[in-house]
Amino acid sequence: MNFDLLFAVLFYGLIFLFYLRNKEKFKVQGKVFFLYPTHLGLKLMDKIAKTFPKILRVLSYVSIFVGFAGMGYIFYVLIKGTYSLLLSSLGIIPSVAPAVAPVLPGVKIPGAPVLSFFHWVISIFVVAVVHEFSHGTFARLYKLKVKSSGFAFLGPILAAFVEPDEKQLAKAGSKEQLAVFSAGPFSNFIFGVIFFLIFSFATGPLEGNMISADGIIVNQVMEGYPAEKAGIEAPFVITRINGREVLDFVNFSRVVSDIKPGEKIVLTTDKGSFEVVTVKNPDNESKGFIGISGFDQKTKIKGSFEKKFYGNSAYGMLHWVNLLVVWLFIINIGIGLFNLLPLGPVDGGRMFLVLLLSIFKDRKRAQKVWNFVSLFCLLLIVVNMLPWLSKLVFFLLKPFIYLISLLI
Repeated sequence: MNFDLLFAVLFYGLIFLFYLRNKEKFKVQGKVFFLYPTHLGLKLMDKIAKTFPKILRVLSYVSIFVGFAGMGYIFYVLIKGTYSLLLSSLGIIPSVAPAVAPVLPGVKIPGAPVLSFFHWVISIFVVAVVHEFSHGTFARLYKLKVKSSGFAFLGPILAAFVEPDEKQLAKAGSKEQLAVFSAGPFSNFIFGVIFFLIFSFATGPLEGNMISADGIIVNQVMEGYPAEKAGIEAPFVITRINGREVLDFVNFSRVVSDIKPGEKIVLTTDKGSFEVVTVKNPDNESKGFIGISGFDQKTKIKGSFEKKFYGNSAYGMLHWVNLLVVWLFIINIGIGLFNLLPLGPVDGGRMFLVLLLSIFKDRKRAQKVWNFVSLFCLLLIVVNMLPWLSKLVFFLLKPFIYLISLLI
């Protein structure tokens, strides 16, 4: 049973019931954005703004600089990623992952652990609260009224919001507007760094001491290369090469670097032993090449940490916490960068419009450039989301395809 899917269905069911019982309190924008206004946190925003005005004003300059630097970086990454994705879809280059991925439970993002339902709920809540609270705090720093705060839903996507007085914000100076808009992503970056440090110096090393390496997982066998010709099917686990133990990446890299083209080697795996003859490495012809990729580290728990506590091992509990820290890092950085795209109503889009107005002075001309760049960004995002949408369609149709095959 897929418990993540079950919890997600129950969660959205409860949210839908809450919406039905409090329908008159929700504000609906564009028929897809549902906001539930409250006054939670408004007094604290005001207090922080009044207590640390000098520090916040200094941070505002850093926030604006980081905001525009992040905007340039993520825009470049999105363009480059889309270009590579189109080339790979035409078969010109090897397959690549889309530059944009939906952050939803169960979605497998390359290079990241699988996101469970509870990790998702906690991470999105923390990231959204940090993001919106920072917008509100900087708005109060410049004496701009914050009407409300609360949580929201953009379709199935969880969100939080603060509602500054837009008329006051529009009349504020460019520097003040940029500080308010950039505050959310900037705070996400700060928290992302904090969680990265927690992972690097606390939870990561603690978990590492509880496990030992147990082989190299290979997730892909490349077509036409020695591993495929030897009949090895992915995924599989390599434990030895030519009798030499390769349980971790250090030893694996050391042994592989010594292999020459045309050399006969024996791979010891969890699926048996295979004899392969290496070919020239496409990137370095002096090195041997087996034709495998997509590596992961297989691990096993050290005996003393398998002891059960309330149904879970000490390692299992720490591993859950460690994954939460990892996802808080990933989602803080990811959402911070995505919000800096020069796209429509997101923070980066609003920052970009303020910049254009200060450059062109003519609002109509600035609006035209802003519209063009926003549409271009939207197109890039749609292109990158197509592979994920095709997987979703296949997932939804899979039961019907299976049923039809039984009937036929």
